[in-house]
Amino acid sequence: MTKRCAAGFFTLAIVLLLTPQAFTQSADRTMPMRTPDGHPDISGIFTFRTLTPYQRPAQFEGQDTLDARTAAQFEASERTRQNRDLFDPVQGARSAGYQPRAEGGVLSYNEFWYERGVDLTDDKRTSLVIDPPNGRLPQRTEEAQMAAQERSAYRREHMYDSYENRSLMDRCIMGFNAGPPMSSGAYNNNVMIFQTKDHVVILNEMVHNARIVPIDDVATPPFKQLSGVSRGHWEGETFVVETSQFRGGESRGTSPNKHLIERFTRVTPDRVAYEYTVSDPTVYTAPFTVMMPFRRTDGPLFEYACHEGNIGLHGILAGARELERQGRELRP
Repeated sequence: MTKRCAAGFFTLAIVLLLTPQAFTQSADRTMPMRTPDGHPDISGIFTFRTLTPYQRPAQFEGQDTLDARTAAQFEASERTRQNRDLFDPVQGARSAGYQPRAEGGVLSYNEFWYERGVDLTDDKRTSLVIDPPNGRLPQRTEEAQMAAQERSAYRREHMYDSYENRSLMDRCIMGFNAGPPMSSGAYNNNVMIFQTKDHVVILNEMVHNARIVPIDDVATPPFKQLSGVSRGHWEGETFVVETSQFRGGESRGTSPNKHLIERFTRVTPDRVAYEYTVSDPTVYTAPFTVMMPFRRTDGPLFEYACHEGNIGLHGILAGARELERQGRELRP
């Protein structure tokens, strides 16, 4: 497991000690729209789970939103398509991303463990991507496409060599939906936002990742971090976070040259609009913007313990060494 910044944990510990109610929210609580220091209040515990696709499906080409009837039909079909309890472990269900047994699928989780969402966004959009207007990610550069093919070929050839050849998700270092930027996933789509006069803390339930974002003119460190270096400022009612200096670039296939701008705006006592723009000329031919809602939810946030990375990763590599000893083929 990676070493984390002691100062960051100390700050977060102070925040939690001073606010024992931070991890719970009463259903009848009325969120104040201003903090004691006068800033807009974007704090709370939220879920960003949704059935709205990240990119617009071909079946909805040219449609930004759906009418009530079509939305209900799509939501019902998606709940069925992704239902793990209906998964055929022999044939698999490729459209839902599940592997058949022949490819290593073990049906380790049933539907009880998933919280991918049950409906679309409030406005029934057909994609979380709002720019480009077609709801699709921009085209990748030729160099990025070639690099992705090379990485994929290398990963297939060397994925059992070492833990360093596994993804950050396999190694329990970064969550697949925690970002930055955040994106709706299969589970752990929860986030707690806490504000002070000088900082905003963004704590994701997935891999308990915490970003402590300084506000206004704060010097940036002379080094990169896996989740980048974030600095925030207020633009009217919106808290804007700019992040650069990424050490890795696994999110949506981006590179360490990614520049991220996130915007948090309280729109109702129960909603925070979360919008972000990604610019990465190394990978994409144009920037793209995503919008998704944060919906207030009752706490608590639970500790995320990544046992798969602590135990499963050891099993993967130990199994590979045993197959090599037996002279048997390693399969992706």
